[in-house]
Amino acid sequence: MNTILLTFLVSAGLAFLLGILLGFFKKIFFVPVDPTVEKIRECLPGANCGGCGYPGCDGFAAACAAGKAPADGCAAGGPEVAKQVGAVLGVEVKAVKYSAILACRGSKACAQPKGFYNGVKSCAATKTMGINGTKMCNFGCIGFGDCAAACKFGAITIGEDGLPIFDADKCTGCGSCAAACPQHLILRMPSDTKGPVARCSNRNPNKAAILKQCKNGCIKCGKCERTCKEGAIKLENGVPVVDYAKCNNCGECVAGCPTGVLVIGLV
Repeated sequence: MNTILLTFLVSAGLAFLLGILLGFFKKIFFVPVDPTVEKIRECLPGANCGGCGYPGCDGFAAACAAGKAPADGCAAGGPEVAKQVGAVLGVEVKAVKYSAILACRGSKACAQPKGFYNGVKSCAATKTMGINGTKMCNFGCIGFGDCAAACKFGAITIGEDGLPIFDADKCTGCGSCAAACPQHLILRMPSDTKGPVARCSNRNPNKAAILKQCKNGCIKCGKCERTCKEGAIKLENGVPVVDYAKCNNCGECVAGCPTGVLVIGLV
């Protein structure tokens, strides 16, 4: 009985002493928190997706309060969160919602495979091994779903054709999928983009080989560039690049594209 009582008293004494020490050290090592940071953090969704370029929501809140990050930098939160952050900072924000689009149409039915692949089912791993994917087109989507794994909002699934499918309702435009794609095929673009988007990234200068590799590939014919009366399209490294400041969204380049590489809108 005495042993139990002694053990209790010693434990209680130690607990009391540790409590005093914790309170003492808390005051000594106290780091004041900027109230602006706390207010911004309360506005954020807490996804910690990294789409803002900072280590989680706490990092973005601190950077935003310090003027190092824009008020509309939280892609996951979208326009509504941007407005709330802007209100905290006392600035007017013209928020833009972003969406993801795949610059490749090389499905299983269209893109020729290099052979049977029996390795790690990871786009990054395949790229690291130096074989540039499993398709004859070295610029195409590998299709193992690194983008889907990186998406924290469940907005990406891999379709039966081997290409990622983006759910526009779930996509926040955070850019995590784009960062995860070793082929750099996912474009982060404003959702209200008007004008054509090139759904091919094949930069192979050998035009004759392109259609043998992928039936949906851009054959570098330059018809889109010649068709555009506004001079809004230029072939850069064999890929059509659109100047949306000049584009009037007429759609003539899309109608004239022989392989359907150009599409209007984020589809």
